[in-house]
Amino acid sequence: MPTSEDSPATPTPPVRGLQRSEAQQRAALLRVQEYDVTLDLASSEETFGSLTRITLDSQAGETFLDLKPTAVRSIHLDGAPLDVDTLRAGRLPLSLTEGRHELVVDAVMPFRNDGEGLHRSVDPADGRHYVYGMSFMDAAPSIFACFDQPDLKAPYTFHVRAPEDWVVIGNAPGTNPEPGVWELERSQPLSTYFVTLVAGPYHLVRDEHDGIALGLSARQSIAADLERDADELFTMTKQCFDEFHRLFDIRYPFGDYHQAFVPEFNAGAMENPGCVTFRDPLVFTSKVTRAVRIQRATTVAHEMAHQWFGNITTPLWWDDLWLNESFAEYMGVRVTADVTEYDDAWVQNSFARRQWGLVADQRPSTHPVAGNGEEDALAALQNFDGISYAKGSSILKQLAARLGDDVFLAGVRDHLTRHRFGNATMHDLFDSWTRAGAGGFGRFSGDWLVTAGPDRIRLDRIAGELVRTPPAEHPADRSHALRLATAPAGGDWSETPVEVAGERTPVEVPTGQAVLIDPWEDTWAVCEPDELTLALLPGLVATTTDPMVRAGAWNSVRSGFHHAEVAPDAVVDLAEAWLPVETQDSGLTYTVPWLLRSAVPLAGDPAEAASRLHRVALSAAQAHEPGSTLQLGTVQAAVATAADPALLRGWLLGRDLPDGLEPDLELRWRIWVRLAVLGETDREELDAALAAEPTAVSRVEHTRAVASMPTVAAKEFALERFTGAVSVPNYELEAAGTGMWRESQRALLEPYVERYAHGLAAAAAAHSGWVQADVAEDFFPTCMVGDEAMALLAPLRTDERLPAPVRRRLVDAVDQLERRNAVAARFPALAARASLGGAG
Repeated sequence: MPTSEDSPATPTPPVRGLQRSEAQQRAALLRVQEYDVTLDLASSEETFGSLTRITLDSQAGETFLDLKPTAVRSIHLDGAPLDVDTLRAGRLPLSLTEGRHELVVDAVMPFRNDGEGLHRSVDPADGRHYVYGMSFMDAAPSIFACFDQPDLKAPYTFHVRAPEDWVVIGNAPGTNPEPGVWELERSQPLSTYFVTLVAGPYHLVRDEHDGIALGLSARQSIAADLERDADELFTMTKQCFDEFHRLFDIRYPFGDYHQAFVPEFNAGAMENPGCVTFRDPLVFTSKVTRAVRIQRATTVAHEMAHQWFGNITTPLWWDDLWLNESFAEYMGVRVTADVTEYDDAWVQNSFARRQWGLVADQRPSTHPVAGNGEEDALAALQNFDGISYAKGSSILKQLAARLGDDVFLAGVRDHLTRHRFGNATMHDLFDSWTRAGAGGFGRFSGDWLVTAGPDRIRLDRIAGELVRTPPAEHPADRSHALRLATAPAGGDWSETPVEVAGERTPVEVPTGQAVLIDPWEDTWAVCEPDELTLALLPGLVATTTDPMVRAGAWNSVRSGFHHAEVAPDAVVDLAEAWLPVETQDSGLTYTVPWLLRSAVPLAGDPAEAASRLHRVALSAAQAHEPGSTLQLGTVQAAVATAADPALLRGWLLGRDLPDGLEPDLELRWRIWVRLAVLGETDREELDAALAAEPTAVSRVEHTRAVASMPTVAAKEFALERFTGAVSVPNYELEAAGTGMWRESQRALLEPYVERYAHGLAAAAAAHSGWVQADVAEDFFPTCMVGDEAMALLAPLRTDERLPAPVRRRLVDAVDQLERRNAVAARFPALAARASLGGAG
């Protein structure tokens, strides 16, 4: 592994994705008619055979085929062999005459373990092998030869040979005519990035609704957990299908609807038509909070919305990815709240997603929701962020309210019908809304969709005005229709509608009352509390019955903290008053981790701040209904803030836990991780815990716990994974990074800031795809506040040895560290404290 004395890595050419200009040229030349793909998954555990037949029509000209093999057996164009040695950097040059052509590529492809391409994993619980396909963002050519861009759609027919005890599921229904042989029907036209295959000894559960065959699958070792969750998953799926059919008046057109929960998946889920893939921690093997169940429900609805937004009609290029993600985010939460048991989905969305989007929109890397200008397909992956999801969803919610559902949905139906199984742009959608009776999209899109950054709205209490400040780098003259919530000390909140236009808007605020700006999220803006409101909030949280107002209060405080306008100790004061009375465990699930990561470490006495939160969390856990998810959420907070090893070890054994709770696997690993942070366990005990229950959850949490220990050996363990010296699957890699950097271990970690800075170029070269950028972020020394760390880390933002996606993550990570430094400078109690204690 590298040390601070190692010389910098030799610069390597940056990884380059498909350029928009290249995609436009190829689309003008080609029309792909169909793909016929034969895969042999049974002959090796390292590679697989891939035979691709592509039928296409072409104008005369030069182009290229995308192919990323381990080896090439042969390539034929219209029966004539091509020189395979011309394959360079995943591209095979082609010279085509006008007319119909057939390309046949016989190649050997690699099984991968980074969550992309055809990912193969081994379940540590039983040794069974599982495979799934993730073709997104340039991974498809490592499965089959293709023309990999979203606007060259074609139908696919798959033929698969697999071990005889495996099942194979893909984008279209299939049959199993003989052991080990699977034939999948011809699919609807698909973009390459939608193509998937799920294969292995998966446990299947089947159902049917409204003529649509439904399926669920997961690893055999969690089959009982899938069976336990199946009724809820199928019920939500059926409810969502009925609502989407009602809203869009277009039936789901992709045959079966299978939801596959697969191991080591990078994203939350992927909307592959006919076979949606989800990360399999969404099959719950331990008790979870209601917030986590809502997250799963909105993810299910989000991916179902994609069957229309993205799968029926696909963006022409990645600058319009909001046509996929913003719509799916908005419709996913809306439909979950409207038709499933989780009618509080908007509250969960406020706690879970609002700050994600607002913070992303204030980064140096901010970009417009639509027309982001991205010219490189690989770099566009970094724009799948809080702007494209949370901000875009908020703006669509505004637009639906402004237009009314009749016009909003009529335009959507027109858009999906006109571009069925094709590609479209933002302007195509605007044309559809115009035909439906709407207007004024030039001003709307200019202010909200194609101009980056949020306005800041604050109360000038003395002047009796709301002050709107647009971002200096991205000015726009937006107006905001929102509501103020006002309340006297200890009283109830009142609601007042306000139209914010111009720089200053007069408002009437009763003397001495707290004011929350836009807690119901009617607009998109950074809304911060004034000093009086901040002082009154701890006393108001106990009487606040509207959960959106509580969520809005926290978003306001978090925005103030982000701008170093709210002191860490004021945040802790609010949290101490709020934690025992919060009735939505969405607040606990998403706010407590932020508190322990951001505010508590910067408090005047972090150990005392953590101790205060521990006391109220434990008290709340004992007061909540036994067995409730609120009780579970407060116990999780108590574990994360505990400083007493004896208490934690008693909980491991089931002693002294609040009535109704048992130390299941997930809770036990939370306790072991906390003991590791405190230095109250060792590698031998953690290894024994893993050996006793060698599940996928245990393997990941074991990695997190080992990396969390306050020893040099533990940090070297983490660093070996960072550098690629030890190769591990993606979830373990993330766990090693998040476990390594602990606030309470700053003295031990100081030398590792330099190790990270000097070793990042080599680490980036050791990883690929999504994981490459994730590693840079997951191992970033976020907790190391101070000028010395900043001097080492800030130059990485412009280090040309690093791939563009890595530099993009570094821009955001360094910005976050700069903001932590700003809080420390503004509230200098931090400077006087020791670098010990806190929540870890």
